[in-house]
Amino acid sequence: MIVLFVSLYLAFAYADVDSQARLLASKNVENKFIVENKDLVIKYSIFNIGSSPANQVVLNDKSFSISDFEFVRGHLPVEWKSIAPGSNVTHIVVLKPLKIGFFNFTAGQLKYQPGEGDDIQDAFTSFPGEGFIMSEIEFSRKHSPHLLEWSIFALMCMPSLLIPFMLWYRSHSKYTQEKSKKH
Repeated sequence: MIVLFVSLYLAFAYADVDSQARLLASKNVENKFIVENKDLVIKYSIFNIGSSPANQVVLNDKSFSISDFEFVRGHLPVEWKSIAPGSNVTHIVVLKPLKIGFFNFTAGQLKYQPGEGDDIQDAFTSFPGEGFIMSEIEFSRKHSPHLLEWSIFALMCMPSLLIPFMLWYRSHSKYTQEKSKKH
């Protein structure tokens, strides 16, 4: 019990002394499927958990080369003058993958000044890891509604359903008419 009180006291004492900005940053791929020539949404979230504003914040991510990706919306690097303590910012970049195969989504780089007159500090975002970029043809084969295939299937099933129904209906109507005439 004493250890708990001592650790809490030290944690609060250290929190009062530390008056610098502390940034936590994450990088997320927002798409469920990553498809060639379809939009890929990358979301960067930066949280300031420190007790002072973070100044001259620069987010850069050099993992998306021009030969592999085309920028649709947003840009990198991006810069903020200041991020207030206890607040967050979000930046979204929309890309279009140009090649299929596995791609390693690495961390983005973050540079900021934790306090007035302090040296520039480097930080990194989380990294989503490796993702597979599938081709458009493979994606449409797996996830399209296949309306043409289902309509052809329905047309091919029609004769096997209609011919027996027509034979039954003729014989049924022939015998039901005779019974109704007798009454």
